[in-house]
Amino acid sequence: MTTIIILIIAAIIAIWLVSLYNRLVKLRNNRENSFADIDVQLRQRHDLIPQLVDAVKGYMKHESTVLSDVTNARANALKATSINDKITAENQLSSALHGLQVAVEAYPDLKASQNFMNLQEEISDVENKLAAARRFFNSATKEYNNAVEVFPSNIIAGTYGFNKEVMFDLGNEGREQMEQPPNVKF
Repeated sequence: MTTIIILIIAAIIAIWLVSLYNRLVKLRNNRENSFADIDVQLRQRHDLIPQLVDAVKGYMKHESTVLSDVTNARANALKATSINDKITAENQLSSALHGLQVAVEAYPDLKASQNFMNLQEEISDVENKLAAARRFFNSATKEYNNAVEVFPSNIIAGTYGFNKEVMFDLGNEGREQMEQPPNVKF
């Protein structure tokens, strides 16, 4: 009788450990899937940037450094392979695009161009979708990180190499831009 009770307890513990492990795998896969959604939006963003740069080139002959910053940041973002590298590269690209938006303010003819306006609307739409995908990714990352850090799943996580992952945040440059008050012109 004692042996049967010990076997039942061992079976319950084994089932519990397997369920903890499976939960961690599901959460990790959910996080990776949510980053795949970000990748789709980033691909659209990367496809629009050369069109935007081409539309701006004719107007901004004196702003070649701004255009090359955007082009280089896009190239670096396309080369990034890991999730962490992509997050860093995309933060740099966002900063470069912000610099381009600031430079565009000095060219009223460019802002009135229908082609430029259409591209701006498309990029704005992609940026909104990207923001939503980042929120979902950060939510999935938070849920995964919680599971990795809380007891008792942290024991399984440590044993099988599940580590805390980074969120997709603004980065230092993005945070500085967000802290600046908006420039409103009439």
